[in-house]
Amino acid sequence: MKKRVAKKQPKTTPVAKHPRKGSQKGEYDGHKNLKPSSDLLEAVKTAKSAMQIVVDDWLESYKQDQAAGFLELINFFIGACGCKGVVTHEMFKTLQNSEIIQHLTEKFDEDSVKYPLAAPGPIWRKFRSNFCEFVNALVCQCQYSFLYDDFLMDTLISLLTGLSDSQIRAFRHTSTLAAMKLMTGLVRVALQLNLQKDNNQRQYEAERSKGLGHRSPERLESLLEKRKELQEHQEEIEGMMNAIFRGVFVHRYRDVLPEIRAICMEEIGTWMQSYSTSFLTDSYLKYIGWTLHDKQREVRLKCLKALQGLYNNRDFISCLELFTSRFKDRMVSMVMDREYDVAVESIKLLTLILKNMEGVLTDADCESIYPVVYASNRALASAAGEFLYWKLFFPECEVGMASGREQHHSPRRNFFYLLLAFSVESELHDHAAYLVDSLWDCAGLQLKDWESLTGLLLEKDQSLGDVQENTLIEILVSSARQATEGYPPVGRVTGRKGFTAKERKIQADDKVKLTEHLIPLLPQLLAKFSADAEKVSPLLQLLNFFDLNIYCTGRLQKHLELLLQQLQEVVVKHTEPVVLEAGARALYLLCDPEFTFFSRVDFARSQLVDLLTDRFQQELEELLQGSYLDEDEVYNMTATLKRLSAFHNAHDLTRWELYEPCCRLLQKAVDTGDVPRQIILPALTLIYFSILWTLAHVSGSNSSQEQVLGLREKLLTFCDLCQSCLSDVDSEIQEQAFVLLSDLLLIFSPQMILGGQDHLKPLIFLPEVTLQTELASFLMDHVFIQPGEPGSGYQNGDTKDAEEEQAQIEQLHQRRRLLAGFCKLLLYGVLEMEAASDIFKHYSKFYNDYGDIIKEILIRSRQINRKQCSQTLLLSLKQLYTELLQEHGPKDLDSLPAFMEMRDLARRFSLSFGPQQLQNRDLIVMLHKEGIKFSLAELSPASSSNQPPNLAFLELLEEFSPRLFHQDKQLLLSYLQKCLDQVAQPSSHSWSPVISYCHSLSSQENSSETTPQGHPQPKKRRIEATFKEGQEHFCPPQEQSLLLSSVPQSPTFTSTTLKEKDSLWRQKDEEEGSGSEFSQSPLGSQKPKHSYPEGFYHMVHSHYGPGLGSQLTRLTLMEEDDINEMVIEESGEEEAEEWEDTDKHPNSHSSFKHQRDLFDSAEVDSDVSIPGRDCFFLGDGRWNVFRSCNLF
Repeated sequence: MKKRVAKKQPKTTPVAKHPRKGSQKGEYDGHKNLKPSSDLLEAVKTAKSAMQIVVDDWLESYKQDQAAGFLELINFFIGACGCKGVVTHEMFKTLQNSEIIQHLTEKFDEDSVKYPLAAPGPIWRKFRSNFCEFVNALVCQCQYSFLYDDFLMDTLISLLTGLSDSQIRAFRHTSTLAAMKLMTGLVRVALQLNLQKDNNQRQYEAERSKGLGHRSPERLESLLEKRKELQEHQEEIEGMMNAIFRGVFVHRYRDVLPEIRAICMEEIGTWMQSYSTSFLTDSYLKYIGWTLHDKQREVRLKCLKALQGLYNNRDFISCLELFTSRFKDRMVSMVMDREYDVAVESIKLLTLILKNMEGVLTDADCESIYPVVYASNRALASAAGEFLYWKLFFPECEVGMASGREQHHSPRRNFFYLLLAFSVESELHDHAAYLVDSLWDCAGLQLKDWESLTGLLLEKDQSLGDVQENTLIEILVSSARQATEGYPPVGRVTGRKGFTAKERKIQADDKVKLTEHLIPLLPQLLAKFSADAEKVSPLLQLLNFFDLNIYCTGRLQKHLELLLQQLQEVVVKHTEPVVLEAGARALYLLCDPEFTFFSRVDFARSQLVDLLTDRFQQELEELLQGSYLDEDEVYNMTATLKRLSAFHNAHDLTRWELYEPCCRLLQKAVDTGDVPRQIILPALTLIYFSILWTLAHVSGSNSSQEQVLGLREKLLTFCDLCQSCLSDVDSEIQEQAFVLLSDLLLIFSPQMILGGQDHLKPLIFLPEVTLQTELASFLMDHVFIQPGEPGSGYQNGDTKDAEEEQAQIEQLHQRRRLLAGFCKLLLYGVLEMEAASDIFKHYSKFYNDYGDIIKEILIRSRQINRKQCSQTLLLSLKQLYTELLQEHGPKDLDSLPAFMEMRDLARRFSLSFGPQQLQNRDLIVMLHKEGIKFSLAELSPASSSNQPPNLAFLELLEEFSPRLFHQDKQLLLSYLQKCLDQVAQPSSHSWSPVISYCHSLSSQENSSETTPQGHPQPKKRRIEATFKEGQEHFCPPQEQSLLLSSVPQSPTFTSTTLKEKDSLWRQKDEEEGSGSEFSQSPLGSQKPKHSYPEGFYHMVHSHYGPGLGSQLTRLTLMEEDDINEMVIEESGEEEAEEWEDTDKHPNSHSSFKHQRDLFDSAEVDSDVSIPGRDCFFLGDGRWNVFRSCNLF
């Protein structure tokens, strides 16, 4: 391609003698001034006329006055950038492009971040499309005239090239878009020229092939001249394209702005598809390959879509071989891209490569894509399913279709054999429902071939194994659900809100086809697999997808009779909960009074329940008479109770009066302990369902008072039995009793009378103190268990295999359910809020297991009652501190790891108050006062030198000090002074918590100091800091070490000059060895900027002697010295962000002695404001919303 450089504009530019039609008077004034014309820009923005008409109008003006028309075009592009500057005739005549751009840069409104291409709203989105259409129309309308006038395009390309290199984002973005669209238009022109050259060549060859008598020399000469003209035009176009590509694209495809990079990738893909002979080469493809590694999602997306257009055309495959071998690994790795839409497009690209380039993708490449069919994102899984279909299923199915008669398996059955082989042999996932959903879009017709599916299952001489049969049944159920409901499996979201009328019609037709096919076959399937619980349970679920009216309209009563018989056999044969629940659910679907066959189904249900009830009564009498039950009798009674419990869950069995015999059974178990555990568990559940069905009966307005009181008596009796079971030796019985008690307490809470149910007021049941205590004790013993403790599920040092890990996961889920049940009792007011302290105090230690639940209960409880929640948080810290004190004693308490964990918990509690500092002001002050009372409680006698045992609790209160206002800190210092009046004289080290706590209440300690209005107070570096630099050096070295060990060190941002001066002061003090030079210090009489309440120092000297008083005095000096260092503000909003960050890093403990991290967002002042308590910043420019726990 010939390189072309834009030509300079002529020195003299012709001037229009007559203004353009429609132009306003005074718009153009000679050669000097040109008023900004927004006609062209407004026409493109409003798009009242087609862009071709707008371009034609502009071309008319350009023909009349080349200079004025071109200046209007230039100013159109400048205005499209959002620039208020205008290029005048004088500027265009005398200045170079770089000088013009510099002038426009100075005129640009830099205060405005938005410009037309980046502005939001439908108007500006439409402007972008109109802008691109205008550029394309400009090239199209000029391709036979002004495109080759050596002025218009050359000057325009030169100007756009200069603008694309500007530091102004708007100039760079708009000019790059214009240049790329201009290039696209030129590519179309070049393609048209190639076609014309080919036609000209054919005409010339045809004319030359004629005989001498028929050949026309004039025509040959004209064809040669036309060929020469087309060749010149092609060279001109290639020169323009080369100038744009090298001047704009090569620099802008790696621009810092991702929108510009995306434009470049989108357009080069268009050039390659349109003009493949020139652009579909490795020298151009490399730009797309390099940009596949771009960090921005939209850029990678444009690259993949550009490549899809290339790989979709088989004619281009030969040109892509080298590129594919070079960048195949990158394209395969993009399947795991963090952006779902990029991963989807990469799989689609690999599917095209699989279709059109045989042997390129290796087995390892394909195996990296197979697991994606089980992804949670449905678009991604569907794309992977299509790849899987074309790789494994389509070729084999095609072979089967071609030679179906000769093969043993039919083509449709061959598909299911392949699907079984992949599902079973791959061992990627156990759930075929996700595989079916992934293949539904591309293989829906094959998956809806229920004739082949049921034929394989009912085939007598089949070679399917047990696992294959289970998988095939799951595929049948999943395809039935997908065809009739259209919803994806649990955990996979489509993003769609509903179905169209056409889709609903297809689902209804599929439901009828499925029902008509399976009604006669379902009894046969149940009969064949009735002994296998894993197969029977999903088969019974097929009734959920039937159109049951067909039993009536289709006269299929005999098949209903067979189904009821098989259903009864299944229930009598199995005791697994999943089978019994499926059977009860299937019978519930058939027991609809609207069906004409309801009486027949109800009779079958009564027969089944009568059978089970008679068995239970006989076995119960034997047990209550005290006779010994062997294993078979225990098994039979347990199985009967399980069946009755499962059916009582779905059906109203109140008329069989199962409550009384079950209560007698449980009473015997409580009194004697002779009832086996297997019998107690279903008996508890059976009574629970009986109470709920009775409640459903009395909830109606026609219920009598006797019925309500009778239900209350049953409720109280059952709750007493459950409370007794909480102390049972068997953990399963305890957990079952706890779950049932939690549910009943929630159901029969004061909430039940809402909505006009006042007649149910006698049923309100609130637990007594003993029951609340037992519930809380159960929670501590069964939920908050450390690894290695009894009941935790595993011991330290045990080697865990897959089964043990699965068992531990199930146990964790069970403990989470128990904790959620207790938390619901707190939120609905069944339990006192103080009971939540047993949960809050485990927040840090069990964050990985229950952190989301505890955090949610903390947020909800604060919404209910802020004051009570704050008191509960303080109570949690008191309880933890008391437990630690009783275990280790008061000596060196703050050095224990458990105390560090308490500090971390206090810090989390402090951050949980969020940025609403003014709203929480009274709560924080109250918390400090109560904490001070607790820390100084149990005071020692006046003659004793021991400190109060709870004194170290003040270090926990320090974590709440940043939440205080300056005025409140002064009040708390006064309050502390009054409390300290009663304390005996301490030793130096033992009272360091008081010193540290006073330091946290000083005005200079916390950089997040705010006014009562909630605004941060500005802090400035003291000018006289140089004079105070050496204050701390008057302290004896041993006392300095004491002070430094009890206060956090500030970030050392002081200069090296001050550091050297500081070292000279230290050297001088060490040489002189004067430890009492306070009187010699020129700053000794200065009053510190922050001050304790009047009389505080006198009180300290009088009560505690000179030791503690001198420590506090030196503390103020050290605080003054801290002023010399840079002050880093810590706003309430940033602390809220730290509250969220802390939740992500539960193992990071907050120690009072650690140095501040200068790069921590909680330490450095920032203008970022947190939108709310439920948001946190991810670090890559996005806000994420905390998802509340759905357990509540």
